[in-house]
Amino acid sequence: MDTREILTQFKGGTMARDQAVALLTGTPLDVPTPQPVAADSTGSTAVSTPVGRNLHERSAAPEAIDNSGVDRYAVTALHACAPSADGLDMFDAEFFGLDGEDAARLGAQQRLLLETVWQMMEKAGHLGARLDGLTTAHGSPRAVSLHLAGAVGGGALAGRLSALLDLRGPSHSVDSGATSFLSALHLALRTLRAGDCAAAVIAEVDTDGGGGSILVKPITAALTTGDPVLAVIRASAAGHTGRERPAHADARLASQARAAADLETTDIVVEESEAGDAQAALGFSAFARTVRQLTPGAPPPGPDGHGVAPPHRRDPQGSEPARIAALRARDASGTSGYVILEEHLPTGPETYATEPDAEDRDELFLLSAPTPRHLAETARLFAGRLTDRADAPPALAALAHALRIGRAAMACRLAVTVRHRGELARLLDRFAEGAEDPAVRHADLREQSGRPPLVEELEETGAYLAALWRGHHLEALTRLWLEGVDVSRGEQPTGQKLLVLPGTAMLRRPLSCGA
Repeated sequence: MDTREILTQFKGGTMARDQAVALLTGTPLDVPTPQPVAADSTGSTAVSTPVGRNLHERSAAPEAIDNSGVDRYAVTALHACAPSADGLDMFDAEFFGLDGEDAARLGAQQRLLLETVWQMMEKAGHLGARLDGLTTAHGSPRAVSLHLAGAVGGGALAGRLSALLDLRGPSHSVDSGATSFLSALHLALRTLRAGDCAAAVIAEVDTDGGGGSILVKPITAALTTGDPVLAVIRASAAGHTGRERPAHADARLASQARAAADLETTDIVVEESEAGDAQAALGFSAFARTVRQLTPGAPPPGPDGHGVAPPHRRDPQGSEPARIAALRARDASGTSGYVILEEHLPTGPETYATEPDAEDRDELFLLSAPTPRHLAETARLFAGRLTDRADAPPALAALAHALRIGRAAMACRLAVTVRHRGELARLLDRFAEGAEDPAVRHADLREQSGRPPLVEELEETGAYLAALWRGHHLEALTRLWLEGVDVSRGEQPTGQKLLVLPGTAMLRRPLSCGA
């Protein structure tokens, strides 16, 4: 098999990434037989996921079988946006570096898409160093594809949002009416499977401001980097009824997806959705509801399409098999989408590093925001999180590390070296109130002239920063941070479970008031 044929099969989705790399480099690699993409004469396709024949014999947790192939995908973040009580003209243009005219030109739904994708990526801890670490097989960084569902803003919007967020994977806008979200998800899975990106964002909003976004990654990558797995995607399918009777087309699509996932009808509780073009965000809403009900502790979605099921307690460490749910949508125009989701059962209890802080070790806490006002409000949010008695705060080391590798490095920066959470909360609260304290060092780099003292693109810079972190040289790291260097480049994800932390504050205001 020559290089051209290997690359053709890889891009066509019939060869796994690891197998293609092994053939191109001559490295022996024992990989499973690639699963083909099933297709029929109508053009419908189903993305297959290699699994065992009998679901109910699967007593092992997903971590034990995820190495069976690269075609299992995890939903690692889900962010729903609710209609604003103040109206859709409320927007923080300054946060995204836009002036009033540019923000107004985007349109209300487009602004909401920008906000919800940013907030979802920040919640997922995939800004900053972790975003840089999402690379393709060729080493391209920030390889995240963006798939926008619905007719919001036309086809150019996905590209514009990718530019604003600096996402460098493919960008697509998908408009298939009420099935737009499932169609966009299906396309995103194919993009992941072809190796064109390391993660995919799928987002949708409606005219009333409802909707949201999700992040999808290969499950092996998600488990390696400590991402939460909200649900596992077993298979997806998309098609059109053509001249076929809708009921027959729906049954064919469902059968196709079940075959790709190697499931029987009795394994699935199906939530069906049928809508016209007017309900643009139906797909995300139904998908989010299904994912949430597959989370351990919640009942499965019911067959009536509303997620109704008899309440019962779910033991995530019990011997029950993982639950399966399928979501189907069909638009009045005849387009259809289908996705099969599986509950994720971890092998052991999740730990979030809430142990007491080390008494003899300083930690470097870094924050950044686009303006001093944003920075002060973000500090206030973190002070509140650290003193919230209703929810045990994470260990200081885990908190500081998660912030450094999972957040974008913006122009207004803060650095605090502390040993205790209580001390950090006090200093952040004082900073938010405008009080100066020598323990809290901050800088406004918006008017900075010239380059930072280090060239961040050089490999040697990353090695130097990594050495500073290993040596715990916090003073040197603080100075570099406040001079404009993104010092997080020297750190690596630890595989620790993702921490749920406050996001960077957004200060929304009516667009009529300017940016």
